[in-house]
Order: sequence, then C-alpha cells, then structure tokens
Amino acid sequence: MSTLTKLQTQKTAFYVLITYVIFQVSGFILVIPPIREFFLQFIHEDGINSGIALAAWWSSMTAGIAFIVCLILINRNKNFWNVFNGEKASIPVSIGWGIIGFFLVYFGQIIGAYIEAALGIKAGSENTETIMLVTEVAPIMMLATVFFGPILEEFVFRRVVFGSLIQTQSFWVAGLISSIIFAAIHLDFTHIILYTISGFVFAFLYYKTKRILTSIIAHMLLNGVLTILTLNIDKLQQISDQLTK
Repeated sequence: MSTLTKLQTQKTAFYVLITYVIFQVSGFILVIPPIREFFLQFIHEDGINSGIALAAWWSSMTAGIAFIVCLILINRNKNFWNVFNGEKASIPVSIGWGIIGFFLVYFGQIIGAYIEAALGIKAGSENTETIMLVTEVAPIMMLATVFFGPILEEFVFRRVVFGSLIQTQSFWVAGLISSIIFAAIHLDFTHIILYTISGFVFAFLYYKTKRILTSIIAHMLLNGVLTILTLNIDKLQQISDQLTK
C-alpha cells in the first residue's frame, strides 16, 4: 500500500470516528429547552414517557444517519477494508464464525460475571437497565441497540481502532487496547470487565476471518438476544415456574 493510499485510508478512518463521536454526543442538544420542546411535539406519549420516547427516537434516527454517512465515507475508499494480509474467509464461513462468535461472547460474559462476583461486584448493568427501560416505552430503540449501534461500533472499535493498532502491534496488544477503549465508551465502569471481554472476542472474530461482517453478526446477535430475554424476563419466569410445578 502506497503512502498516499495509507493517508487516504487514515483520513477515512478519522472521518468515520468523528461521525461516531458526533452521533454519541448529539443527544446533548436535547438538553436545550426550545429544541427539546420542538421535538416533543412529534412524540405521542404523556408525562415522563414523552422524554423517554424522544430519547429512543433521537438515538435511532441519529444512529441511522451516522450509519449512512459512514457507508458513504467508506464507499469512497476501496482500500478501507484492506487491513490484514492474506485471503479473507468466504462469506458462508464468516457468517458461521459470526454465529459461533455469539456463543463465545456469551460464554466469555459468564466467565466475566464470575470474576466480577469474586471481586464483590453486583450483577446487573445500569446502562443495560436504562436502555431496556427506554426500549419498553419506545421499541424503536431496538434499531439503535440491535442494528445500527453494533454496526457502528464494529466500524469504529474493530476497523478504526483495532485495525489501526494491528498495523504495528501484536494481536494481543491491539485486541486488549481496543477492547478497553470499547468498554470505556459505554461509561459503565463497574462492569468494564464484561465489556472488555466482549470487545476482545469481537476483535478475535474480525482478526480470524478478516471480515468485519463476522464481528457485526456476533455483536448484533448478542444485543438482540439480550434485549429479547430482558424484555420478556417476566414471561420466561412464569414459564419456568409452570414447568417446575
């Protein structure tokens, strides 16, 4: 890869990162009363639920816009995905590893939960609970948490961060650093071990197949399954109680 091509690719990576950062902080604009009131008139919810629904719609819409912008930026640079040497895994193999990756991440989180318990950290993530509360009020939030969010995070933390580090560092160093950054951005430092383990598995999947598709599939499956299980926890508990009677 020529120096000019490297500079163009680094520029694309930087623009993708900036797009993600803007998406992440865009919600602060809703703190401004006139802007908040303007958007609330389009929300058909009452009381506190109106603010929750607005947050859900804002997150989903801005995530969708960020996704489209990233696709446009990446589409303009055909070398953006040329991170690793060697042949990429086929699409079917990549999909297969994505499904396997979901179970790897889930198993990793079980191990992480045991480690946290041994350290005296209580189970349950406030970050996840907040997202689930928002999703219950406004299911549109699932677009952000299950679809756009995982894709954007894989673009940024696996391709931009991990993909840049792997050029000069070993897999273990690049994987660990990118995973810690991935964990930190979720602002749930109590459970940083769980997020770091997940990020490391996602990095491994990307490195293994050389296709971002693999980590995206695993990430989307993880978020999707956790969302479904959490939203239906009461129903699942009732079924469990009936089966044990």
